[in-house]
Amino acid sequence: MTTSDIAASPALTGVIPPVVTPLTPDGEVDVASLVRLVDHLVEGGVDALFTLGSSSEVAYLTDAQREVVLDTVVGHVGGQVPVLAGVIDMTTPRVLAHVRVAVAAGVSGLVATAPFYTRTHPAEIRTHFRAVAAGGGVPLYAYDLPVSVHTKLSADLLIELAAEGVLAGVKDSSGDDGGLRQVILRREGSFSVLTGSEVTVDSALWMGADGVVPGLGNVDPQGYVNLVRSASLGDWEAARREQERLVRLFEIVHVGGTRMGGSSSGLGAFKAALHLRGIIDHPATALPQVPLNDEETARIGKHLAAAGLL
Repeated sequence: MTTSDIAASPALTGVIPPVVTPLTPDGEVDVASLVRLVDHLVEGGVDALFTLGSSSEVAYLTDAQREVVLDTVVGHVGGQVPVLAGVIDMTTPRVLAHVRVAVAAGVSGLVATAPFYTRTHPAEIRTHFRAVAAGGGVPLYAYDLPVSVHTKLSADLLIELAAEGVLAGVKDSSGDDGGLRQVILRREGSFSVLTGSEVTVDSALWMGADGVVPGLGNVDPQGYVNLVRSASLGDWEAARREQERLVRLFEIVHVGGTRMGGSSSGLGAFKAALHLRGIIDHPATALPQVPLNDEETARIGKHLAAAGLL
């Protein structure tokens, strides 16, 4: 697929959850639970799946575990919905190694951040995305995640690379609503703009975003599908009500409080909720994350019950 073909690909829209990676208590990928999770998401009506993103604990997985996740999800989905693969790593050569594995697994698209750990210039970030796109031959989506990557992808850079056919879209997890709006206003063609914020989806859709990549969508995919459907029908009051219900449910990510890091609390909450709902066998997270205790898990259960999910 050439860059012109990629640029002409249909826009990615709707609900694209970043698929959690269930683990066994000894830290291996729980394939049976992952298959059940995929079924839960597809049956919930999602439009695509994003494997090996932040909510997938990609930073904690070995290369072999990444490959197990890809083979399991792509093989089980069997083309029912597109499957995107995060090829997230520190530098271009490492990302290109992940690209080769993901493309061989049969993914529909790739998701990459800017390089990190090393200090980069916008010229180097452009070169990075161009190399990844050329190495993949499938649509490439930029992941704007400055809280972890320490680089904000500017609207100028995204629009330039979109015009070249390098980027097919962006997942914006920057929290910069003004920047998001600039990209929406300036984009052309089928460039997809997806919000990564679970709690402001209705406002992003109202601005013209194409969809959402919600970690909480693992727990309640149908809720996000309902929200996006209401917005597409112009029923903004229904969209607001569903968004507010999801905002209340999103409080689960804070149950860990200050005794652990934000990733431990958030990812632990998603897994605890999926475990309580009977979708995955274990709520285990990868080392060195701090596990939730019984009292925190019980609080998650109360949030699920209040949201009508238990």
